[in-house]
Amino acid sequence: MSSKFDAVIIGGGIIGLSIGYHLTRKGNTVLVIEKKYTGSGSTGRCIGGIRMQFSTEAAIRLMQESMSHFMKMEEDFDFSVEFLASGYLFLAHSEEKLKAFREVMKNQKELGLNVRELSPDECLELVPGMNSDGLKGGIYSPEDGQAYPFKVLRGYINGIRKGGSVVRIFTEVTGIKTSEGTVSGVELENGEFIEAPVVVNAAGPWGAEVGRMAGVELPIFPEEHEALISDRYDHLFDPMVVDYRPDGCYFQQMATGQIIGCYTPVPNKPGKQTSSSSEFLLEMSKRTSRLIPKLKDLNVIRHWGGSYSMTPDGSPIIDKTPVKGFFVAVGMSGHGFMFGPAIGKYLAQIITDGTYPFEWDEFKIDREFSRHEIMK
Repeated sequence: MSSKFDAVIIGGGIIGLSIGYHLTRKGNTVLVIEKKYTGSGSTGRCIGGIRMQFSTEAAIRLMQESMSHFMKMEEDFDFSVEFLASGYLFLAHSEEKLKAFREVMKNQKELGLNVRELSPDECLELVPGMNSDGLKGGIYSPEDGQAYPFKVLRGYINGIRKGGSVVRIFTEVTGIKTSEGTVSGVELENGEFIEAPVVVNAAGPWGAEVGRMAGVELPIFPEEHEALISDRYDHLFDPMVVDYRPDGCYFQQMATGQIIGCYTPVPNKPGKQTSSSSEFLLEMSKRTSRLIPKLKDLNVIRHWGGSYSMTPDGSPIIDKTPVKGFFVAVGMSGHGFMFGPAIGKYLAQIITDGTYPFEWDEFKIDREFSRHEIMK
């Protein structure tokens, strides 16, 4: 293998692989390095949801681009990634939450999203058998959906390799070499040095540690989450159901009939542990069956732990850094799978052309982190 590349990407999840895919398509020789197996971090532990319903213009525009990629992946990759436009339904159990949704929806519609407010009865039409006690309404987009993460990763890996670039697994980066404020390559655990004028930090929950290798402090921190998946079940509903109550949860029925879902712990749990707990299994069972009583009969076949890479404002950092040639795409705050395709395209543009695709302040490394994503 060559010891010199146009770019080295640290991290073999969807972010790193998408960046590698798009840089390769621009004619660059790329090395994607993953310390375990591809998707072993956050991507392989996500639940596969994809939505354009965010609260800020930049996030919506990012997801509109991502959605266009998901929709044509079968054509691009020459196999199905099980993309399904099954929709997203956000539930409001208070007038305050419904009012907040309405405010967000104004901006979403101005940017061209197909989103509408639903009454409680209309929510029940989408999700038959749902417990509507206290439900004030919801907002819904039929164009959001789901895809199978491992097939998306495989498509990117195939494209990288077909383009003459390399994906190297079970290899750990131990250092990033810089001189006079410019990156020159990476050092590996076995003592190898890989020369490259561009190094990209796409290390997910390990992004802060990788940033420090180049002398760059990043305001990101890992947060533990868990998820579960059931055995196949008769078709009940289509959309991802998002219950925003403090003791709520979110889940969807996959095209295969399985129910997959999770919830956000309160208080949040910092850390990178990937172990699963009986506490989550019991609590998730209570929350899902409270919302859809019929789900009390589900057989859970697996549950697991994973880790988000969080920022203070809930938006990712996708930018160049003060170290010339060192770029970051970290802090996805639980949305890396859905953001991945657009981030790959746009960071490749930033790296090769030095230009941003649109107003990029929300994702820049030197922002104040003063705003917050409402629809986390």
